[in-house]
Amino acid sequence: MDLLQSLARFLDRPLFPWKRLIVGFSVGQYIFECFLSLRQYQILNEKKPPKVLEREVSQEVFDKSQAYGRAKAKFGLVSSLYGQAQNLGFIYYNFLPKLWALTGILLVRYVPAHYTGEIMHTLIFFFTFNVITTVLNLPTSYYSTFVLEEKYGFNKQTLKLWVTDMIKGQALMVIFGAPLLSAFLAIVQKTGNGFFYYLWLFGVGVQVFMITIYPIVILPLFNKLSPLEEGPLKTGVEALAKRLDFPLKELYIIDGSKRSAHSNAYFYGLPWKKHIVIYDTLIEKSETEEVVAVISHELGHWSLSHTSKLFGISQFHMFYLFALFSVFIDNRSLYESFGFHREFPIIIGFILFSDALAPMDTVVKLLMNILSRKYEFQADEFSAKLGYSKELAKSLIKLQIQNLSTMNADWLYASYHFSHPILPERLGALGWVSDEKSSARKMDTERPLKAADREL
Repeated sequence: MDLLQSLARFLDRPLFPWKRLIVGFSVGQYIFECFLSLRQYQILNEKKPPKVLEREVSQEVFDKSQAYGRAKAKFGLVSSLYGQAQNLGFIYYNFLPKLWALTGILLVRYVPAHYTGEIMHTLIFFFTFNVITTVLNLPTSYYSTFVLEEKYGFNKQTLKLWVTDMIKGQALMVIFGAPLLSAFLAIVQKTGNGFFYYLWLFGVGVQVFMITIYPIVILPLFNKLSPLEEGPLKTGVEALAKRLDFPLKELYIIDGSKRSAHSNAYFYGLPWKKHIVIYDTLIEKSETEEVVAVISHELGHWSLSHTSKLFGISQFHMFYLFALFSVFIDNRSLYESFGFHREFPIIIGFILFSDALAPMDTVVKLLMNILSRKYEFQADEFSAKLGYSKELAKSLIKLQIQNLSTMNADWLYASYHFSHPILPERLGALGWVSDEKSSARKMDTERPLKAADREL
């Protein structure tokens, strides 16, 4: 505690150029990420697939994959420039103090005096800021979904569904965000200099709560979960779960196809009661044993305690974030650099603290990606030891082809951005050897299948 207080005093210096420093961090990170994207763009201009994929991928599929990769890279450069312009505009025009003042006027005019105070003011500010940023990001979101993804056959959403999902998201933000943010602020206000201990405990509780209610309350608002029907797939997955002593409670199929061609399989639940969810698109495009191989990879993460280890790391990360926040929460020079001279709202301090911490977050992201790729290799090895090496390799190849995923990557770009190894690395680790071109390359690439946020 003494160390944190000493650090707080050291950093709170009058006229310290916090604004220039944070702008410098932001611009520096943007330039670095553009540099990485340009390195990757050179890889996306290659004319031949990696050697390990030469027998698996036709030239037509490879060319289309490269074109899709270049389109995403160009869009990424434009959208990141747009985001950077927003960020710098907010800073240059003192958007945060102006919005805080405006929401303060709304608070006084329309909210009964009994309910006024920093917490209610923060809620109005937060939700107003969220609506503004959502509206500003509509053009890039629309283009990504209805132009880029549509062009390459991935988008299955209608405009109505896209808008409905956005409204549901905003509603959930209010329903869950208001009490959580209120509790966050109340803890900081009432627990003194050691507030970060209590915030951390609160954060752990919230994570466990969300893990529990997400599949029960939130997921059904967007997708339908149905019990997997009796058949070879259900029998195979249940046998695998029994073999590994995995506490399987229920097997579900999710209608991911109503929004996109993205696909995945995952598990969730409490330690003693787990549920496995398989995307309908994965079942549609894969053989039964290949789907079981995918599940064996996911259960490898469970068996090797990857999920528990990552949860533990996330708790440590959250604790040190809150501890460092205690160093900045009363930093008057930081507030004043951004136009806050009379009021020093907790939420503004947290936003500015997050901006100041950007370089450290970049390092953490890099280290977590390195660890994640290591875990993916280990899960692949686990699946191979169960006897699914060939089936897993085939499934990975099919997904690569159907997704039009990037066949190769610049090492520096991959180290910074990728949480999963690229396919040639995974096939090499699995010892994959093919004497003939995979039947996957003959599949209809007009109906692609794409892995979701967490790929295999």
